[in-house]
Order: sequence, then structure tokens, then C-alpha cells
Amino acid sequence: MELGDRMLRALLSGLGRKGGTRDWAFSSWQPYLPLAGLLSATEVVSHWTAVFEKRGIPEAQASSEYIVAHVLGAKTFQSLRPVLRTQPLSPWQLQHVQKLSSCRLQRMPLQYILGEWDFQGLSLKMAPPVFIPRPETEELVEWVLKEVTQSSCPMGAQGGPLILEVGCGSGAISLSLLTQLPQSRVIAVDKGEAAICLTQENAQRLRLLDRIQIVPLDVTLEGSWSHLLPWGPMDLVVSNPPYIFHQDMEQLAPEIRRSIFLEVDPRHPELVGSWLQSRPDLSLDLVAVRKDFCGRPRFLHIRRSGPQCGCLMEA
Repeated sequence: MELGDRMLRALLSGLGRKGGTRDWAFSSWQPYLPLAGLLSATEVVSHWTAVFEKRGIPEAQASSEYIVAHVLGAKTFQSLRPVLRTQPLSPWQLQHVQKLSSCRLQRMPLQYILGEWDFQGLSLKMAPPVFIPRPETEELVEWVLKEVTQSSCPMGAQGGPLILEVGCGSGAISLSLLTQLPQSRVIAVDKGEAAICLTQENAQRLRLLDRIQIVPLDVTLEGSWSHLLPWGPMDLVVSNPPYIFHQDMEQLAPEIRRSIFLEVDPRHPELVGSWLQSRPDLSLDLVAVRKDFCGRPRFLHIRRSGPQCGCLMEA
């Protein structure tokens, strides 16, 4: 605490220099060299954790650790070599931490600040305004993988499933499935140009462009599904939409023959189940609702009903 108090007093007083560093948390960094020569990574983390906590920033310590680790070229603070945690930061490093931390103080999501985030073991670029995949979304991917690997049904002409992702965003779901299902192929659609470009960039970084078709498409528009017909029957449909469009369910193409996996708001499963029961003409059944790690009903498994669905999968 004594070191933290000394550091904070030095920051606020500007070490006696004229003008000081008043309102420094939101202003540009003033790289006082004596101060820069005293602060280690651990001390900087402690300081910014206190600032974030005072400002009510969620996960204050984790935010501070991720930012400092990023500036020092690591994924996590825990992965830093011990010497990097204790040696003084350079003026440029302190300035960079200041800049990123100021963004966090303005409530910018950490994933946007760092410009990347890990999902299912993949390092994906993240950029606004594309939505950031939630931690629960990894559970959705794991569920789909389990269903596919346990299914005895043959899928796809090339030995793996042909998957349609509606609202691909950063490409997190599609690229995770492609990585863990080597014979699979994906049609990824999104109405946002930023999402299309981000998925394209992430697929290129992971060298998966040869197995994914990225299509700009607003599935809420009448007749939009006809653009997907040239790819033939889909084995799976996966989506993590920001909200559920009724038009999506009403316009499902007949070529979709087996499963739909959705991540939804916890209040939606009951509504979706009731709605599907009121629309028997769609030949779709809600066969399972799965809870996330917080115990909230988060994921839906909807399957085509009737003999056309092929063999059934236990959910």
C-alpha cells in the first residue's frame, strides 16, 4: 500500500513539475522519466486496478492485467516471464497502457481495446461494431460438436456436415466448427458489411478460406433464402443472433433437413416452444433446451420433424 500511495501521489503531483497530471485518467499521458523508471508491470496493474475499481469498471483487475500483458506482448499477465513483471516499463509502454486504460474507463469493451480475443482456442480479431461472442457461446459450439460426433447419420457429400451460420459476426462459431470438424464446410451469412469483412479476415488468418463461403445476406428480407439454394441441403443451422426474428423461422428453406442450434435470451425458450407448437406447418420441433454455466436456459435445439429428417439424434 505504501508503494501504491507513493506512486499515486507522484502521478497526481507530477513529481513537482508545473501543471502536474490533473485529470490524468482521461488526458494524454505525461511521460515523466523518473516515474517511468520506477514502475514495474505488477505496480502498474495494481494502480490501474484501483482506478478501475474506483470508477466502477467491471472486472477491474482482469482488465488491468490484460491491458498490461497486451502492451508487453503477452496474452495474459500470468503468462509473462517473471522478469517482465518486475522490471520497469519504458515511457512508451506506460503511454500505451495509459491510452488503452483510458478507453476502458470510457467503457469500451476489453475485446475491442485489445483488438483480438480467444474463442475455442482460436485467436480472433475483434472490432466494433461487430458483436463480441459471449463466453456462453463456446458452450453452444461444444454442444454442436458433441451432436455431430455422436450422430450415426452420414452428413454432406464430402464426409462432413455442411453448416449454415446465420449472423456470423466475427466468424467465431463458423471457424471453431471448421477447425474441429476437418471435413466440414460452412456457409456464413450476415447482413453487416463489417461482420462480413471481419469473418473474411479471421478465416484468412486461420487459413480456412477454402472451406467457408461468406455471403452478405439479410435473412429477414422476403425471398432471401433463395440465395442459399445453390449450395444444396444444409445439415446444420447455427446462430447466435442479437435477437430472434420471427421471419427467420417462417422462411426456413425446405432444404434444411436436420438441426438448428440457437443461442437465445433466457426468456425466449418458452416463447419459441409455444410458437412452434402453433405452427405445425413448419414441421419443426423444439427437442432440447440447454442451460449455460450460470444455470439459465440459453441454447435451443430445433429439429425437423417427420420422416424427412433422416435419423434422429439424442439431445
